[in-house]
Amino acid sequence: MGSGQVTDWQGRNVTVAGLGVSGVPAAKVLHGLGAQVTVVNDGDDERARAQAAELTALGVTVRLGDGDTLPEGTDLIVTAPGWRPDKPLFTAAERAGVPVWGDVELAWRLRGPDAAPWLAVTGTNGKTTTVRMLAAILEAAGLRTAAVGNIGVSLLDAVLGDEKYDVLAVELSSYQLHWAPSLRAHSAVVLNLAPDHLDWHGSMAAYAADKGRVYEGNRVACVYNVADKATEDLVRAADVEEGCRAVGFTLGAPAPSQLGVVDGILVDRAFVENRQRAAQELAEVSDIDPPVPHNVANALAAAALARAFGVPAKAVRDGLRVFTPDAHRIAHVADVDGVAYIDDSKATNTHAAEASLAAYESVVWIAGGLAKGAVFDELVAGAAARLRGAVLIGADRALIREALARHAPEVPVVDLGRTDTGAMLQAVQEAKRLARPGDTVLLAPACASMDMFTNYNKRGDAFAEAVRELGAGA
Repeated sequence: MGSGQVTDWQGRNVTVAGLGVSGVPAAKVLHGLGAQVTVVNDGDDERARAQAAELTALGVTVRLGDGDTLPEGTDLIVTAPGWRPDKPLFTAAERAGVPVWGDVELAWRLRGPDAAPWLAVTGTNGKTTTVRMLAAILEAAGLRTAAVGNIGVSLLDAVLGDEKYDVLAVELSSYQLHWAPSLRAHSAVVLNLAPDHLDWHGSMAAYAADKGRVYEGNRVACVYNVADKATEDLVRAADVEEGCRAVGFTLGAPAPSQLGVVDGILVDRAFVENRQRAAQELAEVSDIDPPVPHNVANALAAAALARAFGVPAKAVRDGLRVFTPDAHRIAHVADVDGVAYIDDSKATNTHAAEASLAAYESVVWIAGGLAKGAVFDELVAGAAARLRGAVLIGADRALIREALARHAPEVPVVDLGRTDTGAMLQAVQEAKRLARPGDTVLLAPACASMDMFTNYNKRGDAFAEAVRELGAGA
C-alpha cells in the first residue's frame, strides 16, 4: 500500500492490533469499508471479551490472548499506538513486507479530497493544554474546528463524520507519530523534548526522531521552542514543502520570525509584513490562565500555529481569555492560613515537575510515585533554592529522597512509608506543618500514579479533597 489515499478496501485482509479506545473504532470503520478484519489482542479479560463479542456480532474475527502471531494473509496491520515496535507481531510483519499503520495514519489516509488541514502539536509536556488553547483561538476566529487526536473527538470520527471542519487542532503522542509515516500537517510544533517513554522508543535519539516526524511535509510553519535547541534541530532535519518557515517562540523579546513577550504582552514578529521592524500585539500575559511561565509558552505555541493559519490577532486574545485549563494542571485548589495549595498531578515526569516548580518562589513539594526509570538529580538541583520542604509518597520515593540528600541536604524531608490512598491526607497535613504564610504547597509528583491511584486524575482528586478537609478544620 503506497503513501496516497486508499479508496478500495473491499477484500483487503487487515489485522487490527489491540482492542480499546483506538482498536474497536478502527475495526468497525475498516469492516464498514469492506475489509476482512481480524483483531488480535494480548489480553483475554472480561472487558476484552465484551468488546470481542460486539465486534464478532458485526462479522469481525477476534483473537484474544495472542497479540504476537501474524494472521495468515494479512495485507496491512493497524495498531493501537501503545504497542511497542519490537513486538513479535511487527517483526513478523516486517519479514513479510506487511505495512504497519497507527490510528492516526489510518485517519490521515481516509481523509476526503476536501478534508480540513491539520495543525499538529507534540512535545514531552503541554500538548493537551496547547491544543485546547489552539482550538479556543480558532473558534474565536469563527472557524469550525475541534481538538482531536489524543484528546476530545477521535480522529477517525473527525475525518469520517458528518461535521465539516475548516481546520483541526491535533494532539499527537510520540507513539502515534511513530506509526504515522505519511502524515503531512499544514503546520506543527514540538513544544519541548525531555527523556520520556525511552523504554518504548529504545533511546532518546529514537524518541526525538519520532517527535520530529510531525514536521515532515509541513506547508506553512514549523514552530519550535527557542529555549529548547533540540526542537529547532528537528526543524532543520525535516523535509518540508518549499516556502515553509521556521518560527520560534520564546518567553523573552522575540527576534524576527519569532513570537515572544515584551513588557507583559505577547507579540508576533513572524506573521507580520515587515518582521524586521514591526511587531503585532496579540494578548497580555494576564489573559492566560494561569499565567505561569510554561503555560505562557504553551499560549505562544498555540498562537503561532493559529497565526500560521491566518487567524487575526484579536482572535488570539479572545481565545486565550475564554480558555480554561483542564483539571490537575497547575490548578489552584485553595488558600489555607496564607498558604496556596496547587494541584499539578499531571506533572508525571521530571520535565513537567521542573516547569511547575519554577513557577513558584517558595515551595513545599509533594512528590513521588512510579519513577518509570527517571532520575531526579537535575530536577532537585535546579529547584533546591525554592524548596521550603518536601513530602515524599509512593513506591519510588527513595529515588527523590536520595537526590534531595545529595543536592538539597538542608531541606526538611518527610518520607511517608504508607502507599495506601489515604497517604495523601497525611501528606497534605505534613506539608501544612512545613509551610509558612506566602508559601505554595505543590503537588507535582514527577512520577506516574499507578502505584497508589488509578490515574493522575484520582491522585489530584485525593489531594484536592485533603486540602478541603484541611480548610474545613482550619
